[in-house]
Amino acid sequence: MRALVVTAVAAEADSVLTGLTPHPDSPGPEPRTLPAGYLITRRDLPGIAFDVLVAGVGPAAAAAGTATALALAQYELVVSAGIGGGFEPAAPVGSLVVADALVAADLGAETPDGFLDVAALGFGHSVHLPPAELAARAAEATGALLAPVLTVSTVTGTAARAAALAARHPLAGAEAMEGFGVAEAAAAHGLPVLEIRAVSNAVGPRDRAAWRIGDALAALTEGFRVLGPVLANWGERHEHR
Repeated sequence: MRALVVTAVAAEADSVLTGLTPHPDSPGPEPRTLPAGYLITRRDLPGIAFDVLVAGVGPAAAAAGTATALALAQYELVVSAGIGGGFEPAAPVGSLVVADALVAADLGAETPDGFLDVAALGFGHSVHLPPAELAARAAEATGALLAPVLTVSTVTGTAARAAALAARHPLAGAEAMEGFGVAEAAAAHGLPVLEIRAVSNAVGPRDRAAWRIGDALAALTEGFRVLGPVLANWGERHEHR
């Protein structure tokens, strides 16, 4: 099985790669450059190979980078991975969230009666669902919260915005900026998608002094230490169905 893991920035990719490197003394191949300058790095584990891509920040960059990689190689699974904000108290700083839905939370229109998403406007869909069994197994193995992850183009920085998102998506566990874009590209290629986020800050008023990016990146690494065998096992079972 071969999986594409899509991150936004190099620090996230490095954390994923560290988790996927069983023997740090022999880390594996160096990054290679895809068209348009995307960096991608391969790691091989028993039963599964991972290509870890740095695609850029935001849903558009994520979709473009993912689509580029998918056009150049065959994959069976696409994973959006990185850090993000957590909705407290369900997803505290340093915890992991695995998406049971990848939601385009601010793609739509503001109206006098409130926000309408793309689906409500009749212009497509605003949610991608990962394979339910895979998401549940990934959450169980990593100790993550299994909940919707919201994709936003503007990171939440006020209590009012946090409250509005929570009201529209009361079960949401985290927000980030890339998952839905990754999922759109995966869906265009007929591939399943998964999203995992490590929480670096609470969704709410912007307070950089309270961010714990290092803790979140460490949690992402630990998550991928155990995620590899879970994905390999799922891929083997999926292939034989």
